Amino acid sequence: MLTKIYGSAVFGIDATTITTEVNVDHGVGYYLVGLADNAIKESSYRIAAALSNVGYRLPGKRITINLAPANMRKEGSAYDLPIAMGILIASDQIKMRLNEADYIIMGELSLDGALQSINGALPIAIKAKEEGFKGIILPKENQKEAAVVEGLAVYGVDTIEEVIAFFEGRCVLEPYQLDFACDVANQEEYLDRDFKDVKGQESIKRAMEIAASGGHNIILIGPPGSGKTMLAKRLASILPPMTLAESLETTKIHSVVGKAKDKGLIRVRPFRNPHHTASSVALVGGGSYPQPGEISLAHNGVLFLDELPEFKREVLEVMRQPLEDREVTISRAKFTITYPSSFMLVASMNPSPSGYFHEPGAMNQSTQVEMQRYINRISGPLLDRIDLHIEVTPVPFEKLAEKQLAEPSEVIRQRVIAARKKQIQRFADHPGIHYNAQMSTALLREYCALEPASLTLLKSAMERLNLSARAYDRILKVARTIADLDNQDGVLSHHIAEAIQYRSLDREGWFR
Repeated sequence: MLTKIYGSAVFGIDATTITTEVNVDHGVGYYLVGLADNAIKESSYRIAAALSNVGYRLPGKRITINLAPANMRKEGSAYDLPIAMGILIASDQIKMRLNEADYIIMGELSLDGALQSINGALPIAIKAKEEGFKGIILPKENQKEAAVVEGLAVYGVDTIEEVIAFFEGRCVLEPYQLDFACDVANQEEYLDRDFKDVKGQESIKRAMEIAASGGHNIILIGPPGSGKTMLAKRLASILPPMTLAESLETTKIHSVVGKAKDKGLIRVRPFRNPHHTASSVALVGGGSYPQPGEISLAHNGVLFLDELPEFKREVLEVMRQPLEDREVTISRAKFTITYPSSFMLVASMNPSPSGYFHEPGAMNQSTQVEMQRYINRISGPLLDRIDLHIEVTPVPFEKLAEKQLAEPSEVIRQRVIAARKKQIQRFADHPGIHYNAQMSTALLREYCALEPASLTLLKSAMERLNLSARAYDRILKVARTIADLDNQDGVLSHHIAEAIQYRSLDREGWFR
């Protein structure tokens, strides 16, 4: 007897429906075809033990299983449940009351028949709805993330026995309902990281506000203990809440790597902080079976690279293309996968190997040659893609001893939200563009037209600092954000002047 059970395979952040065809015929043998990896090939042992332990058996006949389409590689242990159900139906061990073709069935089997969680439940649920399936049956651990998809019945189960009883009509499973009212965006994760605790550093906080408002990349340069890491970790507390589309896309990426099981719809912007020993594959994604890297897990959020020069140069260089294109493409011999990677890069570094500027009275002074060699660990093209270069100096004792709290993150965040609203309205007719840092050259000409005084000022800066065309565009984008914070429709000369001063590393001998 031949039966078909429908499952799903995840490629990139999207799913493809897979048909598990099971045929039980005369003879002896177990044959699994359809470009399955080792985890799937080993499923026969898990399935045999699980069925035996719940009162069923692996039939002593010739079992042929095909995972169609057969030319597409499948990986992972999530096919255990559809294969097991196909065997039970094809061998006539269970009497079906419901049509199995109406459901997507996925799950990994334990030897006792319990179900283990799977990766990619959200993309699978989205694809199931697109293709008109009535519902999806998967492990209970994954029901919350799958229930994000409205209009699809999501059944979370603990064991294969529940699935069998459901299809035989012996029990009724209730679809899981996600309470969106309770799953509301909040910033509780960042309550211990508030700008009100930052003493002094007003100019730095201003730069962070500009970066958050326009989605600009920023690098902080300063000696140890000046507050670079503390400031960077507080940036997330002033970012605007994610839109529904951003939340869905972010959740899909985290679902693929199994990080969204208990979260439902991710509402808080990601903040990723990889160690400087991370490899290029860990940072941008890839591997034999490609997975998203840190830059994709930081999509719609912040990627914080602490001690930037300590990262291997070849690791940093692979970020150059994703920083421009806001996506990364992983190519292999037989397939290509693209992951979104629209993130804010926040980096910090010391100005020299000793950690201090070359100035009288500084501890462990480094020479200017040593400082320049240290800075040169980061390539010019990468620095060119960072919009704001900020020098962070130590806070004097008088400021540290002040008892009065600084401006809280919530107040700054309201200004950031107001500026972002202007940008959302401005780019309403431009799909995929949500904030100033994403503007193309054509949009720059349209929304960053300069008056003669501003043009003269910018021309002087370009010639004096020997800036590249990319730096020119970055200055205009930052100036547009400053104008939005200033509630101005046009970009004025003082907006350009402020944007230029945030290009510290473009100034020769800036550390003198």
